[in-house]
Amino acid sequence: MTKNINLQDVFLNQVRKEHIPVTVYLTNGFQLRGMVKGFDNFTVVLDSDGKQQLVYKHAISTVSPMKIVNIIFNENRE
Repeated sequence: MTKNINLQDVFLNQVRKEHIPVTVYLTNGFQLRGMVKGFDNFTVVLDSDGKQQLVYKHAISTVSPMKIVNIIFNENRE
């Protein structure tokens, strides 16, 4: 049985758990810097200087972490 991996969720969850600062580039060119506090299918909550922002994913073009994110895929190969 094959399980589809949602790379977006894995990446966002890893930067959240490891408290890795990110720069979020929006489609209008604006940049937001902070820590990912949470996310769902449509939004990302970013904490920056004690303020929280709810950003819609459709407005995000790139998420750039300040350090390498170790993503481990648990694959059961048969």
